[in-house]
Amino acid sequence: MKIIKALFTPGTSAFFFDDQRAIKKGAHQDGFVYEGAPVTEKFTRIREAGQSMGIQLILEDGQIALGECAAVQYSGAGGRDPLFLAHEYSAFMERNVAPMLEGLELASFREMTEQFMYLEIDGRRLHTALRYGLSQALLDARAKSLHLLPAEVICQEYNLPVIAEPVPIFGQTGDNRYENVDKMILKHIDVLPHGLINNIDAKLGRSGEKLREYIRWLAARVEHLRLDPSYAPALHLDVYGTIGVAFDYDLTKITDYIASLAQDARGLPLYIEGPCDLEEKAATIDFMARIVQRLGAMGSPVKIVADEWCNTLEDVRDFTDARACHMVQIKTPDLGGIQNIVESVIYCKQHGVEAYTGGTCNETDVTARMSVHLAVAARSDRMLAKPGMGFDEGYTIVKNEMERVLSVLRYRHGGK
Repeated sequence: MKIIKALFTPGTSAFFFDDQRAIKKGAHQDGFVYEGAPVTEKFTRIREAGQSMGIQLILEDGQIALGECAAVQYSGAGGRDPLFLAHEYSAFMERNVAPMLEGLELASFREMTEQFMYLEIDGRRLHTALRYGLSQALLDARAKSLHLLPAEVICQEYNLPVIAEPVPIFGQTGDNRYENVDKMILKHIDVLPHGLINNIDAKLGRSGEKLREYIRWLAARVEHLRLDPSYAPALHLDVYGTIGVAFDYDLTKITDYIASLAQDARGLPLYIEGPCDLEEKAATIDFMARIVQRLGAMGSPVKIVADEWCNTLEDVRDFTDARACHMVQIKTPDLGGIQNIVESVIYCKQHGVEAYTGGTCNETDVTARMSVHLAVAARSDRMLAKPGMGFDEGYTIVKNEMERVLSVLRYRHGGK
């Protein structure tokens, strides 16, 4: 079966692009926007409306395969590609990529993606967002041509067992750190709350006291609202490097503080994402590895999650090999082609590091649903409820797609 037409449609993502460097420098929030001038390339203001670009591949038999190009909220930071402005790429894709797609005979997903993932036009590789969308559409096309789910295609091509079991889902609160937690507990989400701890004075505290108080509240709130006493979600908080800054990158102070938070979690598993960001990959890996090593020596149960500077398959391998974390966030749009997401999960699990199929609030329903197939097939340890920052919408998209996928897998491959 061939692709007979490729269409590219500008769209909107479920959140916004934020200039992370400007926010870290103390930009003041005024309502939903931030005051002040941006500092990251291509931003015209600190918070900009998110954009996406849909890819529709029309197949010979009339079926339509979908993919969507999207980029993370904090584009242009932590070694990522610059801000993704969809309107800049529609004509570019029609001129340069459509001729390669139209007439393409559908082969294996991995063979097809190989043609595009290292493609250079005018001496530059395609933006990660473009590779992300293209690879989704190619996987969807392959699945439709075989009358299979994308998850089944991944299992076939990577020789993975089909396991029809759910992947734990991780909800993010955005700045609504209290009301959204209540929603998560009522819906018995597996992991919460992310928390968006991206400002020292407002959210962490100069001595970490605000985060400590919040963790205590989380643990107490779970106990107060749960109807089933066995419900014990993991707590996972993203601190965007603020702990390192607040404690002046003093390893002893940082690890003592992180270890002490376990008591505040009152027995709930605790994960701290991105405790430090040294503005450079090698230095960040080295410091994170020292944190992990010292926490281990202390016997601390708190786990560290890698995020910043962990953007590519190579980065995932480097953080994993250095034991610079207990869990890697595989930030789906940053890896470009979705085959890199699958390979990252497999690599982490082979080397004793937990794999979190993450992403960003700034994705779309199409990318979120595809992420479910990848997580279920590769057996991620958790995946993000996305897109958006409202929790309910993203959780509905991910949770319901997962239940649909599992139902079909059980029907076709057995299991409960």
